[in-house]
Amino acid sequence: MSNQNLIRCIIVDDEPLAVTLLAQYVEKVPGLVVTLKTTHVLEALSVVEQGSADLIFLDIQMPELSGIQFMKIIGNRCKVILTTAYTDYALQGYEHDVVDYLLKPFSFDRFMMAIVKAKERLEQKPASAMKEVADHIFIKTEYRIQKIDHDAILYIEALRDYIALHTPSAKVLSLESMKNMEATLPASVFIRIHKSYIINRNKIEFLDRGKVVINGQYLPVGETYKEKFMAQIGII
Repeated sequence: MSNQNLIRCIIVDDEPLAVTLLAQYVEKVPGLVVTLKTTHVLEALSVVEQGSADLIFLDIQMPELSGIQFMKIIGNRCKVILTTAYTDYALQGYEHDVVDYLLKPFSFDRFMMAIVKAKERLEQKPASAMKEVADHIFIKTEYRIQKIDHDAILYIEALRDYIALHTPSAKVLSLESMKNMEATLPASVFIRIHKSYIINRNKIEFLDRGKVVINGQYLPVGETYKEKFMAQIGII
């Protein structure tokens, strides 16, 4: 593999043993190269800002600068896989479009799942080269065909004979099926959490005892959907 195709990785964690273990994992994977392994977050920040990294394994709780603060500074300069011993930061992590969230201690198998996701993200074409993707749907109601922006949809609820698209200002009823909604809406944003609910992941406020809270509404997560949902938002 040429150097142009190598994924340049940075490992930053305030625990030296964690840095060493991650470096060993990275070195096992063809196509990945460690360009920096450090316990000093500011050193990693300097390398990222120079454009010398494609992927960073980032601990969240560190002195000087937290992982969340780090991501706010670097923006989209490189892809991020969060590593932490704490589950409290998962929602904050995906708000910054992280690739994955590795909960310590994690196995090599779990590490490889994150690498697969990272490669998929890195192989995506820049937005300017991609075909324009619609940011709305047209939904047939009883009296008309209504345009609804994706970002306006909080969640979709299956009723007895209808579905209801909940927005901040209205509830739009349609005879459309949940199956078709799931197939039509972008899977990167809309997640099926229950036979009766599809949610907009960007609208999640928090998770509470097996329920997703959106706009103050507590929506159940079905057992058959729970594992996939948790993986999709980076909690394994």
